[in-house]
Amino acid sequence: MIELADVHVRLGERDVLRGITLTLAERHVGVVGANGSGKSTLARLLNGLARPTSGTVTVLGLDTRRDGAKIRRRVGFLFTDPDAQIVMPTVAEDVAFSLRRKGLTRAQVDARVREMLERYGLGEHAAHPAHQLSGGQKQLLALCSVMVLEPDILVMDEPTTLLDLRHSRRVADLVRDLDQQVVVVSHDLELLEGFDRVLVLDEGKIVADDEPGAAIGFYRRLMS
Repeated sequence: MIELADVHVRLGERDVLRGITLTLAERHVGVVGANGSGKSTLARLLNGLARPTSGTVTVLGLDTRRDGAKIRRRVGFLFTDPDAQIVMPTVAEDVAFSLRRKGLTRAQVDARVREMLERYGLGEHAAHPAHQLSGGQKQLLALCSVMVLEPDILVMDEPTTLLDLRHSRRVADLVRDLDQQVVVVSHDLELLEGFDRVLVLDEGKIVADDEPGAAIGFYRRLMS
């Protein structure tokens, strides 16, 4: 459960978000809007990477102002550019790095890493230099390194923007199969088809909140 109560975010002289009140309980929630509408700020509020100027954000019963570290352990975040999340030299090492504080034995870590790489189609790339993967493979690696921690919620900020069509569809299929609650910010409207709910942001406010067909239709009319 994610709850926002009268949330405002002000950066300098600009109101990025204005009066956002939401309860998000659906499994798949999409967020669309023009550049500068506040989408990425909204996404970052959900795991405490950003804090509201006023109002409250509560995630899994925890307040992001007081419990940011606890929330980030339970809410995974996938950035637009996977290079921002890849920190280790090889693919397997990068996934294993996520498990460094879990108190697992080396054998347990190795087994978990192998399982995740196979699940995300990277099993044959375990020893490959991580930053030499294709863009699509890097995004799969970033997702793998987040999901190995088994978060309760996954927030994704434009996960397919840098991908070709094949890898975009692969990420879309993986997202739909996840058991976790997923909140996806995206310009890729096809990615949000079949979601439970889509929000439309415009100038820092929610201007539509509906099932995907109606919300995306509203967004298309707004942009035209």
